[in-house]
Amino acid sequence: MTEWDIKKLRILRTLAEQGTVTATAEALHLTPSAVSQQLTNLARQLGVPLLEAQGRRVRLTDAAHLVLRHAEAVFAQLERADAEIAGYLAGEAGEVRVGAFSTAVPALVVPAAAALRLTHPGVEIRVRETEAAESYELLSAGAVDLALSLAAHAPSARDPRFTRIPLLADPLDVALPPEHPLARSPRLRLADLSGEPWIYGGSGPWSQITLSACEAAGFVPEQAHSAAGWSAILALVEAGMGVALIPRMAAGRATGVAVRDLGRDRPVRHVIAATRRGADAAPAVARVLDALREAARLRTAGAP
Repeated sequence: MTEWDIKKLRILRTLAEQGTVTATAEALHLTPSAVSQQLTNLARQLGVPLLEAQGRRVRLTDAAHLVLRHAEAVFAQLERADAEIAGYLAGEAGEVRVGAFSTAVPALVVPAAAALRLTHPGVEIRVRETEAAESYELLSAGAVDLALSLAAHAPSARDPRFTRIPLLADPLDVALPPEHPLARSPRLRLADLSGEPWIYGGSGPWSQITLSACEAAGFVPEQAHSAAGWSAILALVEAGMGVALIPRMAAGRATGVAVRDLGRDRPVRHVIAATRRGADAAPAVARVLDALREAARLRTAGAP
């Protein structure tokens, strides 16, 4: 394949624009001899004559015009590349891979992605649903650029590998069967449900959150059924088989049940984003973080 030299092609294009070697040299801040030497070398590399004498001047050969037709397409592509790189450096373009737990995807990541499509369409979010432990393994390995998790399940703030960014405090409501006696209680507290059958997973994050919240309210919940997925948990509640805590971020899935705010007694879970240490300064990542913060702010502002 022919070796193409962009610098020499620029000199040839400038000569076509300026008309003389002297004017070309002045435009490019070179000497006339340097211009002539570069064009001689280019002709040798391409294997075709590029210039021919015309009195005291030179003119471009038909081969030179052919070369320039192809070179213009190359220059146009390089201009597009420069623009994209400039956009990337300004945070206007780039792909950001986000690992997020299930309820964070529709509640935070999707609104952030939708906002970015309007304000920064060159920034693309690629989503991967993950559990907390997996998301930090992927983050550490460089497989994702951002990880969303609960603060309680993230590495310590002292972990030198990661930077933690708080997003929001997500309140926990209680899901009751529609005909439950307390479904319309004006001031429901978590302690009022101490004698109820409870539905939560046998292990894992949500089990820990339910146990901790109930213990903070002064009782140990009686686990009537073990389920981890929200569809299963809410189906059991709707069937009158128990009660369950549900995060406000997942409230959109809670159809067919009575969801009650626990008021000042309500527990919360803290949602954070994390990056590899220093990666939060990358422009596209910073854009996504800003969009996630705004999505969290709007969700918090709309919460009762």
